[in-house]
Amino acid sequence: MMLHLNHHTREESQIPLDARMAAQDRVADLNARYRHFGTSYLLEAVLTRGIFDRIAMVSSFGADSAVLLHLIAQIDRALPVLFIDTRLLFPETLSYQQQLADHLGLTNVQVIRAADRTVDAVDPYGALRLSDPDACCNLRKTRPLDTALKGYDAWITGRKRHQAQTRAGLGYFDLDGATTRIKINPLIDWKPARIAAHLDTHKLPRHPLVARGYPSIGCAPCTTRVNQGEDNRAGRWRGLEKTECGLHRPNGATT
Repeated sequence: MMLHLNHHTREESQIPLDARMAAQDRVADLNARYRHFGTSYLLEAVLTRGIFDRIAMVSSFGADSAVLLHLIAQIDRALPVLFIDTRLLFPETLSYQQQLADHLGLTNVQVIRAADRTVDAVDPYGALRLSDPDACCNLRKTRPLDTALKGYDAWITGRKRHQAQTRAGLGYFDLDGATTRIKINPLIDWKPARIAAHLDTHKLPRHPLVARGYPSIGCAPCTTRVNQGEDNRAGRWRGLEKTECGLHRPNGATT
């Protein structure tokens, strides 16, 4: 019998109000303090000045990931880099993850996966994405990352304001919707031209699917090519109202 996970809440969603308010105040203070910092100065500050007790980067090793990973490698190649393998990724992404990590000399890439027994119980035929893509993301991405991030008080993301309207208001710091963990977004104001220039200047390996029309790359069954003039994330969950996998939505919601 196939089991079902409740994908509308996350395990750590019951945070006391006073703790959540204190975390929100801290986010506001950090954004005010560092709003005039450039990306490299911001990364140096959060990685070397003891602002956070334990910090990790979460990377999809996707279209633009090389930029932020390169900047972090200049400061701390041993920083934990969490890579979520959903078992539905493009083969090109898996190969690129190894190639880029080797190229940058990253020494602490941790591959995160849902437990085999959990996947077998909840999605034994790999068809959950067809009937409930939110539950599929929750099973394969959100819950495994929640588990991997236990003990960390902050994590670095590669989100950018230009990627989608849902990200237009990002600050350098924001609060994880289901925890008091702080997310750090060093590349919020990086436009495509700046990203391309950084990749070219530093001769960084490119994800092979970018040249084939995939400016945003997720799981293979839920990612399509993007047509000229479309939003960069238009190929993610095409035809659905879904815009995020659940890692960056309030309370872990996946729509």
